[in-house]
Amino acid sequence: MTHCAIARPLRVLTASSCSYVSMRVIAGTYRSRPLTAPRGMATRPTSDRLRESLFNILAPHIEGARFADLYAGTGAVGIEALSRGAAHVTFVERDAPALAALRANLAALKIREDFQLEQRSVPVALRTLARRPQHFTLVYLDPPWEDLAAYTQSLNLLAESSAALLVPEALVIAEHARRGTVTLADTYGTLHRYRLLEQGDAALSFYRQQPSEAAAG
Repeated sequence: MTHCAIARPLRVLTASSCSYVSMRVIAGTYRSRPLTAPRGMATRPTSDRLRESLFNILAPHIEGARFADLYAGTGAVGIEALSRGAAHVTFVERDAPALAALRANLAALKIREDFQLEQRSVPVALRTLARRPQHFTLVYLDPPWEDLAAYTQSLNLLAESSAALLVPEALVIAEHARRGTVTLADTYGTLHRYRLLEQGDAALSFYRQQPSEAAAG
């Protein structure tokens, strides 16, 4: 979920003040159920098509996974993970309108367990989570597409705290603009990009930890 860089007042939204933007859960327990997003363009949800492509790739890994949805926005990606069999999802989001939409979506789907909501910035959340090891199987991050510092800091923190935050076979996926001023690196510490998927204006970079024997070489 990407937040566009536009000025707007932070206000608490209710489910009724969120607008439907043709979003839905793609598959699984909550298949075809609608999702809401804040009015306007302050929050740009990950498209249904891109989520479908993402979860087609993640299908072998999703059942029983511990999933982190960073910059979660409305929670569409994390909710999709729960719908498809993830054991637990940690949502990290601090934007008030997006948080209201996320809570409204969880409530509408009657999701009351198997998730954790971290209402703070992603760097603060990652440092906090590293102190109480989580060992995520899958991590998804979608900062504002123009914010290179957010990508760099988040991916470096995941790499630096990988022993506390990631299982050895964990996958880290970053959503970003297909073209633009921000270009992601192939390597962040122990995380190495092994796949790039481009679709429309968006792209997904897939990272995994470098095998220890490769690191030793």
